[in-house]
This record gives sequence, C-alpha cells and structure tokens, in this order.
Amino acid sequence: GVMAAFWLGYLLAKSRLVAYTLTPYLVALQAVPIVAIAPLLIIWFGAGIASKVIICALLVFFPMLVNTVLGMRNIPPELRDLMRSLESTPLQTFWHLELPAALPILLGGLKVSATLSVIGAVVGEFVSASAGLGYLINFGRGVYDTPLVIAAVFTLTGLALLLYGLAAWLERILLDWQD
Repeated sequence: GVMAAFWLGYLLAKSRLVAYTLTPYLVALQAVPIVAIAPLLIIWFGAGIASKVIICALLVFFPMLVNTVLGMRNIPPELRDLMRSLESTPLQTFWHLELPAALPILLGGLKVSATLSVIGAVVGEFVSASAGLGYLINFGRGVYDTPLVIAAVFTLTGLALLLYGLAAWLERILLDWQD
C-alpha cells in the first residue's frame, strides 16, 4: 500500500491531468469506511492472508498518498529551475532533488501508515479469523473476558508503537544529513 501510494502520489503531483481525473475517485474510495468493505474483501479474496493484506494496504494507502503529493508539490520552484539549468534528466531530478526534498514529509506519512497497518490487521481479523489479536479481542468480547481483551489491546498498542518506532528510527537515519 505504501509503495503504490508513493508512485500514484508522485504521478498526481507531476500531472495535473492525472490529478484532475483520479482525485474524485480517490476521495470517494477514501470516504468508504474500511469496516464496511472488509466483508466484501473477505468474500472476494478469501479468509486467508490476502484479504487482510489488502485491508492493511487500503488503510496505509491514503496517508502516504497525501504526504507524497504534499511533499512533491512543496519543492521550491527555484530548485526545480536549478535542476533544469543543469540539464538534469528526469531521473536525476527525482534522485537528487525530489526524493531528498520530499523525504521528511514522506517519512511522516510512513509513521502514520505504520500505526494504521495494525488497525488494518485487526479489522481483517475481526471480520474473518480464527487466530490473531483481532480474533482474541472479538472472542474475549463475546465471552466477557475483560482481561483477555485488555491484554490483546495492550499487545496491539505495543506492536503499533514498535512499528512507529521503526519508522522514526528510519527517519533519523535517512534525515541525518539535515542536522
């Protein structure tokens, strides 16, 4: 979901025609609650890992998409002019200007997406699973096992914090040049 959002966001930022054409559909897709379409994804892709991966991908997609568009559109025009004056190829402009300049905003999107991926996995397990933390929460709720539900929620919180921490660590590594 993150990579698809990055490349689509890059395309939206670079092409007004693509942005004009796709934005209404993307807004409509984002407006649909994932919980509402999760049962359809289970029907279409089965109760296995594929449907859960798609649910996670959909949840992480939009924060990354928005951050990519913002990051690419906020590159100072004078830097783009400089790259043109140096006769840089589009690939050189991407690697030496666009990606480094947008990286702080992109990594912000990655941190948000990291925590949302946990929610996506839980939603998939709520709808259709016989194992996993989402299943345990659902099971515990059904039998009024409060300690089980609390333990699963704390475990999910820890997992989300771990993923956020990994994204923050990656941010520190990749943005070390800014200090």
